[in-house]
Amino acid sequence: MEELCESGRRLYADALHLGRIRRSAAESAPCLLELALLQPDPDDSAWLRPVPPMTALSQRLHPLEREIRERREHAVQLAQAFEPFLSIATHSRPTTHAITVLEGAERINEAIRLAQANCRSEILSVQPGGGRSEPALTAAVHFAQEAPHGIAARVLYQHTARHSHGTLTYARLMNESQMEFRTARTLVDRLIIFDRSVAFIPAQDDRKVALELRHPGVVDYLVKVFEQQWHSAEPLFQEQPREAAVDGVPEIQRTIARLLVEGQVDEAIARRLGMNVRTCRAHIAKLAAALGSGSRAQLGYLIARSGLLEDGSDTQGPEGAEEAEEADEAPAGGQDLS
Repeated sequence: MEELCESGRRLYADALHLGRIRRSAAESAPCLLELALLQPDPDDSAWLRPVPPMTALSQRLHPLEREIRERREHAVQLAQAFEPFLSIATHSRPTTHAITVLEGAERINEAIRLAQANCRSEILSVQPGGGRSEPALTAAVHFAQEAPHGIAARVLYQHTARHSHGTLTYARLMNESQMEFRTARTLVDRLIIFDRSVAFIPAQDDRKVALELRHPGVVDYLVKVFEQQWHSAEPLFQEQPREAAVDGVPEIQRTIARLLVEGQVDEAIARRLGMNVRTCRAHIAKLAAALGSGSRAQLGYLIARSGLLEDGSDTQGPEGAEEAEEADEAPAGGQDLS
């Protein structure tokens, strides 16, 4: 009956009042015949007679009642199958898994939403990479709106996020709801901690697998890692002082030089600094030109001899805007929690 149009409802009511209606009148409401609410008049083919409402109702209730009965039988079978295990669990000591492997974005997001629903006081979040993509920011807004009121949140971005209009707009919007934002040049990887009792970290680089951690010692260690990064980071909306280049080499290129000497490849350096690979390679080319290097192997040797690494800093001046303009947007996966 939910599929009946307005004219079909009216014609069916008229047919019930009059006992029959002309077949031509029912042409404007073919749903009446499709739903078997009208049937041919055995005395005159030009007329149609209405099926009694009680008969029509019974015809539609019968399959629903059969489905309900089958589902109840299925539920009983499931209960019987699990009954032996339920009795074991009732008499055993309840345990909470210290580490739970979450596979797939849907399961990761569901676990995070559940942890958020149970959160009562604090959320700590680390979000490396450049400016957030629009889907990621939209998801972050919904995430923040679903969070219970009165929860304090602290979020760590990388310096390149300072030059992302969308990220700054989101931060200004969320800053009114007890959220603090800071940035650092480098961050290890994504991390989110609820009430210092449950933490989520990626288990693979593609972020399709995550770990839910509830071991007090592990979570406490991750909280200390977060606090160390937080205290060395700078408030997002605080203007950063311009830094003088050392021997003509900007701070961003000195940081890249440090990672090159550590043996990091271009892709890893770009990911570490929240920029795309093309921008990273452009900085490496400028660094090589400044040091007079003709090859990658020679560049490492010249960096070691130049003294650039003796005065490193983890703060970024305005020269970081160049790579921020082309920074990769963070993927909008289950762990892109702003």
